Amino acid sequence: MLPIPDGLPLPLQEGYAFAPVSPVSSTQMITGRSLRRRIYRSTPTRVSVSWLLTDRQAQLFEGWYRWGINAVDWFLCPIKSPMGLKMTKAQFVDIYTGPALVSGRLWRYTAELELFDLPVPDEATFMELLLGMPLPQMNAAISAELQRWYTKSWPGAQMT
Repeated sequence: MLPIPDGLPLPLQEGYAFAPVSPVSSTQMITGRSLRRRIYRSTPTRVSVSWLLTDRQAQLFEGWYRWGINAVDWFLCPIKSPMGLKMTKAQFVDIYTGPALVSGRLWRYTAELELFDLPVPDEATFMELLLGMPLPQMNAAISAELQRWYTKSWPGAQMT
């Protein structure tokens, strides 16, 4: 899988927004309630991006789009999300818009990308965020507390 060329800048902040596809299906029940269920574990996320490029960068971008990824192939692209800047599998939803001349010397390109999966925290990271401490530290604290309770509660119990 081809990465986006190194000579291209990151997308602009203006208009940069994620739109996840819903993984939930809903069925209306006779009672008026709805039954909801998760139908997918991994769903695509769309993101609107735009770039301001110099003449050389615009040439690189258009050549890469046409000859590098053939306009439809998946590629690796640095995407900034709450997880930080990560290389993410992406593809163009449709052809980009542009080039549009901006301030007489730069070219604006806009596009919508489909991300294979938006980077999210793994379960261990989520637990660390939820509990406010790293998992090994939490495990040690729980073990120490259980050891203290065990030796206090049962006479004759030995600490190992």
